[in-house]
Amino acid sequence: MGPLMRVLIDTQALFWAVTGDRRLSKRAHSVLASFDNEVFVSGASVWEVCTKFRLGRLPDAVELFSDFVRVVEQLGFHPLPISIEHAQRAGNLPGSHRDPFDRMLIAQAQAENVALISNERLFDSYGVTRIW
Repeated sequence: MGPLMRVLIDTQALFWAVTGDRRLSKRAHSVLASFDNEVFVSGASVWEVCTKFRLGRLPDAVELFSDFVRVVEQLGFHPLPISIEHAQRAGNLPGSHRDPFDRMLIAQAQAENVALISNERLFDSYGVTRIW
């Protein structure tokens, strides 16, 4: 029997999960904590955290910035590399949403047919299942 649910966690939700921030919703926390679910972390999230940390916009992300792979593995999450299909889909997404990291997460959720754990209501307009 496969996993109960396959989900992609967005960067902000991942940061809150790692830091134990109460802004992570109870439902999101429950999905992430269940060993029956398969949780993916996008390569785009690594890129986003490292970029924002380097620019001084995410100073509390030292642990993630320093050893992203170890942190993700300790949580039992799985990496989701960015494929050519993901990149093409992200580039072709309609709408004026300009954040390249969000666009990639949306594209990956669509391509991999996984729900997206995020507090970003904007994602709803792209036809992905959002858990929050």
